[in-house]
Amino acid sequence: MRTPLEMLHLWEGREGRSISPDTGQQEGATTCRAYMACACGEAGRVHRVGLFIMFPFCTAPRALRTAFSRCSHVLLSTLAAVLAATLLATAQAQIRLPPVTVIASREALPLDQVTSDVVVIDEQRIRASTADSIEDLLRREAGVQLSRSGGPGHAAGILLRGASTSSTLVLIDGVRVGSATLAQVAFEALSLTHIERIEVLRGPGSSLYGADAVGGVVLITSRRGEGPASLSGRAAFGAYGSREADVGISGAHGGFDYAVSISGERSQGVSTLRPADLFGNYNPDRDGYHRRTAQARMGYALATGHRVAVSVLDTRLRSQYDASEFGGPPDFAQDPSPNFRTRLSTQVASLSYDGVINPLWTTRLQLALNEDKSWDGANFPERFVTRRNQYNWQNVFTPAPQQQLVAVIERLEERAESSAFSANKQRHNDSVGLGYAGRLGAHLLSADVRRDDNSIYGSSTTGRVGYGYEIGHGLTARALLGTTFRAPSFNDLFYSGYGVATIRPERGRSAEVGLNWRVGDSQAAVTLYRNRVRQLINYEADRRFCPVDPSYDFGCARNVDRARLQGVTFSAGHRIGALALRGTVELLSARDERTGTRLNRRAKHQETLDAVYRIDNWTLGATLVTLGDRPDAGKRLGGYSTVDVQASWKFMPHWQFEAKVLNLTNRDVEPARDYRALGRQAWLGVRYSGIDL
Repeated sequence: MRTPLEMLHLWEGREGRSISPDTGQQEGATTCRAYMACACGEAGRVHRVGLFIMFPFCTAPRALRTAFSRCSHVLLSTLAAVLAATLLATAQAQIRLPPVTVIASREALPLDQVTSDVVVIDEQRIRASTADSIEDLLRREAGVQLSRSGGPGHAAGILLRGASTSSTLVLIDGVRVGSATLAQVAFEALSLTHIERIEVLRGPGSSLYGADAVGGVVLITSRRGEGPASLSGRAAFGAYGSREADVGISGAHGGFDYAVSISGERSQGVSTLRPADLFGNYNPDRDGYHRRTAQARMGYALATGHRVAVSVLDTRLRSQYDASEFGGPPDFAQDPSPNFRTRLSTQVASLSYDGVINPLWTTRLQLALNEDKSWDGANFPERFVTRRNQYNWQNVFTPAPQQQLVAVIERLEERAESSAFSANKQRHNDSVGLGYAGRLGAHLLSADVRRDDNSIYGSSTTGRVGYGYEIGHGLTARALLGTTFRAPSFNDLFYSGYGVATIRPERGRSAEVGLNWRVGDSQAAVTLYRNRVRQLINYEADRRFCPVDPSYDFGCARNVDRARLQGVTFSAGHRIGALALRGTVELLSARDERTGTRLNRRAKHQETLDAVYRIDNWTLGATLVTLGDRPDAGKRLGGYSTVDVQASWKFMPHWQFEAKVLNLTNRDVEPARDYRALGRQAWLGVRYSGIDL
């Protein structure tokens, strides 16, 4: 039982939410997202493009310019050197095929033909990273900020372009996942094991994927079997009583392909909270976690161009955290001593058919199920269950080379059960979408529109239009405008003493302008974006705006705020012989437009720098992450920098020894107010693969 004072901090207001009734743990604030637009001259006027890009930044708000001036000089200097080196190498660079992306249009496109801001993280980069989780990998590779209540295995979300953790859509093998009650994905329950690639669409995605794609979309693709049967496995041990192991088999034969894997991870961790925390929930015991994952993906080619496939994922997380129980009246005595636990389970299953009807027409049918369950608490746990049925029919038409038209029809059925609801709740959403992507000479064009009709909150129509121009020498200018919406969660609508059935979706408008450059192994990009979100769903403390029921005496959900998210992102990568360098810089201004205050847990700047050196059978690497200060629940969290180092040695054809040290300098990191991350952590492990490493 919570005291009235604690209930006042349950949900997200102007200062951000403190405790989510879905997880029992602190969570980041509501937000919004952004984009701008661009134009450029011909190849001989590249210098004018640079001036055009910098001018809007020079006229940006003081907070954004101040953040830029305070960025790490080391990282900016390094990125400048990388850019200079890549430009000098243009004339001699080897022509390579660009990576392919699916997320930008729902169908495969070369990355250099999209007008949106897309990051592709392939399997090699995933395996080479020192990231401790999916959310940490996204922070390092995709330039997103991280919100986490402790270390690995504890409540986590991502802040994509400053958008709230509820405003990024996550798909696993094309299937929408996450809690419909809390309206976010429990990244802490997902394992990095046997992921083939991750794609990130930074910016508006509702016109492609529907609700919640305000800050962007994350598409996680599991491994698909190919070639002869191969066995892979890994085992590792680390500090804080940590250990990991996984084993998998994959291959293809006679039209049948398969990939099956299981994994387990465990850590004793540290106490998630620091002494003297805001709510007095500190418990000195260790708060560890245990995660188990089983995954299978199988397909069969019925005939040339026709394939059926089945994908199944089952992941289960058990973690501990610090909280309190309260006695009855009159004193409501607080007791932080019980052992609070979170039990999360996620199941995803899909059946799909892909067919080539003729050279101009391909079709895809997918039926999918998703179930998310959570139990949180000690002696009196709360239960939340989300069940989804998803039906998708997508058709792609290619009337001419480099011209693509995508038409999609979808139906989503959601059911929610909770001990905090008066009865089980359900809703359904029917949608239709149409998209175009094409190249006309040096011009790149894209446009998509989508209509969503929901049984609870009504209809929403979103659209997006993009333009790009290939200037030459690998340089492309692009512009994008889009509208988005975030659906109210079941908690926003029905949670006892908080939810209001008339809550409306959040609405966003975003614009961006960018430059991309790629030649051979070298690439660089800069993007300026602006996103304004209205009708933000926040906690309303004023009793006059809440239902008359006495259970709302301490406040309710309300569409009350507006937010402005704007910033600039830089990224660059270059290979110098055996040395590969890659870096990102994000400058962000995220503010509540009603009060002018900064949104919780958003840093004004974040930088990453990654270096990998390969020689013979050895690979050496280091990663630097720098984050600026952040506001959180009335407290300023100081900025910090962490350094990770790693080494691997291929001592036999299929065997590799691996070692890494995370947080080498043992930096005391406070990821959220009063929460504690892990200190220095050393790992030793061995990897086996039937396919050459």
